[in-house]
Amino acid sequence: MLNNILSFPGLSKLSPLKPPPTPEPTRESRFNINQPSAVYDLAMSVRNLVQSAKTDGHEIVVLCIGTDRSTGDSLGPLTGTKLKTINLFPHIYGTLDDPVHATNLETMLKSINATFTAPFVIAVDACLGKLENVGYVTLGQGSVKPGAAVNKDLPPVGNAYITGIVNVGGFMEHLVLQSTRLNLVMKMADTIAHGLSFGLGRPQNH
Repeated sequence: MLNNILSFPGLSKLSPLKPPPTPEPTRESRFNINQPSAVYDLAMSVRNLVQSAKTDGHEIVVLCIGTDRSTGDSLGPLTGTKLKTINLFPHIYGTLDDPVHATNLETMLKSINATFTAPFVIAVDACLGKLENVGYVTLGQGSVKPGAAVNKDLPPVGNAYITGIVNVGGFMEHLVLQSTRLNLVMKMADTIAHGLSFGLGRPQNH
């Protein structure tokens, strides 16, 4: 069949296919939380991101998304709580005491945009992925789509994102998130919180 198509009259006279466009360089970095250098490597990447944003006149805001009602989805508020205990950085939203999740996310985004003239939002969220990527933290430029794994229609969030792959996606995502090991989520939250803390610097007078 393929040969017949290729020998169809006139097909050989068509101009050759254009080569595919050169892919843009990746804007994502991944860190394995089991590697000893994970916190340092994440911190250096965060620092570069923050310095660039500040140079462009932005105020840095950390928005940790998730709920403590689901183990896997608690990565965001756990990270926010841990970060607040180790850093005096003032603009951290989403903690175990005051989580930011599906029902109040849009309100929080409006509040941030009303509070800051030029916010640069670093969104922190859990996600699902391939088995071999579980335990990896990803830092990227651009927005993240919270709730995509469980078919929630939420607005894209952030100028940059840090996501933690907490479990395997593709099947019964709600159940997978709820049955995710707390040990992994805690380790991941520690890595992200310390990486953010070092990357943001340590303000002393807030």
